Amino acid sequence: MPIDTSLDFTPINIAVITISDTRTKKNDTSGDILEKRITDSGHRLVKRVIVADDVKQIKETLKTISLEREIDCIITTGGTGLTGRDTTPEAVKEIASKHIDGFGELFRQISYNKIGTSAIQSRAVAALINTTYVFCLPGSPGACRDGWDEILKFQLDIRHKPCNFVEIMPRLNEK
Repeated sequence: MPIDTSLDFTPINIAVITISDTRTKKNDTSGDILEKRITDSGHRLVKRVIVADDVKQIKETLKTISLEREIDCIITTGGTGLTGRDTTPEAVKEIASKHIDGFGELFRQISYNKIGTSAIQSRAVAALINTTYVFCLPGSPGACRDGWDEILKFQLDIRHKPCNFVEIMPRLNEK
């Protein structure tokens, strides 16, 4: 994936939300992986929270954080499976301004190459909530590594060509 090294890197402000009934700050390995990759890439992690698997709490948290002026992007981990408490995609769909359908499709393609047909169980999604990017990854450490290393690292880098999410950020609120 081409990075135009003649351009300057532009760091963005990212929030990480872990969605889980069982994770704590001490055992949130997926959140730790995302935090390390975000900061190692040169971006700023400006918020990190853990929210219960509850549609109302997820929606309230996403709405609130998406309105914070300093937040450009939210990455969630967890709640994208098929069990009764996995409700992240439903929460996002209810409050999204626009859906980024290709993210989930690409994530499942990448997963398929690693875990085969089990990739079909992922409901990774992405959207704009207000004018903030929201990328929802599964809760496993491997899924967080794959989502960052193979998609987000590039799409959140203004130097990635032919296009990326950062270069269009100033135009997200056009009418």
